Amino acid sequence: MQYLIGFVIALFIALTGVGAGTVTVPVLILFLGVPAPVAVGIGLMFATAVKLILVPSQIVRRNVAWRTLAYMLAGGVPGVVIGSLFLKHLVTVGSQNLLNALLGAILVTTAAWQITNSFKPLKANADARDRSPLLGWLMLPVGAEVGFSSAGAGALGSAALLSLTPLLPAQVVGTDIAFGFIVSLVGSGAHCGCGCWCWAGNFSSTATRRGPRRGRMRWFRRIPRS
Repeated sequence: MQYLIGFVIALFIALTGVGAGTVTVPVLILFLGVPAPVAVGIGLMFATAVKLILVPSQIVRRNVAWRTLAYMLAGGVPGVVIGSLFLKHLVTVGSQNLLNALLGAILVTTAAWQITNSFKPLKANADARDRSPLLGWLMLPVGAEVGFSSAGAGALGSAALLSLTPLLPAQVVGTDIAFGFIVSLVGSGAHCGCGCWCWAGNFSSTATRRGPRRGRMRWFRRIPRS
């Protein structure tokens, strides 16, 4: 089952550049019983691994607009660190209900946006004025969303590129995949560096006192604690 889920999500990412967090995290939580903080970390690592394979092909095809990517990363990288730290804070203080509510709202909103725009073909806006410098400001909250939920880099990044740049559709996909790879990599490092698995362990002890499902607790027994 896990192999099939991974294959389908990876195929969707390869075709569209979006879906890593929006699809992975809900599937892990709802179908595999993975705790939310762990699911976010896995979603970031999965996105990093998949896009690591995709990025070289986009570079070879010259589909990555490096100047535009630099503007995106200027806001996205600090944002993903902020989002990761905010997730850590909620887990540390044991705000399970607030965490679930925020994560659910973010994932539902991002998924709705993604589904709505998936029916619209990518069209280059050749007459648009290049407003790439604005991407740095816009990608700050997007990066924070990625760090907190692992979702948003693909769908929101593509929308921003189409609106603010005259890039061709192939360049939009390539640049967005490169952006998603780097912020997912930074997010994975932030989660691990700040003790992501330890947060989940602390979260589990809090959740245990509140009576979670037994099936989920098997995941926490596998989580190493420092």
